[in-house]
Amino acid sequence: MLELTKETFEAEVLKAEGKVLVDFYGDGCVPCAALAPHVHALAEEYGDKMKFCALNTTKARRLAIAQKVLGLPVVAIYENGAQIASVVKEEATAESVKAMVEANL
Repeated sequence: MLELTKETFEAEVLKAEGKVLVDFYGDGCVPCAALAPHVHALAEEYGDKMKFCALNTTKARRLAIAQKVLGLPVVAIYENGAQIASVVKEEATAESVKAMVEANL
């Protein structure tokens, strides 16, 4: 998993070729922390087919808002710079994230 910053987000996600999964999380977000090991497991399983990244929105609040991340957790898939799929808040479960990844391989 590549840890993104507001300085690297554009190059690693918006200008990347192919598909990129971004796990948006925040400091003190309990559901985010619970979801993280599942996302890391998916990165190990599917990392050869899709790039996996994480962004701490606590350190990149304006960037998160610009990406329409208004609640946490959010796991989104981008393709050639455009968001093509996401699961948000209560929908962001280990099962739903895995289903989204598999549907977008």
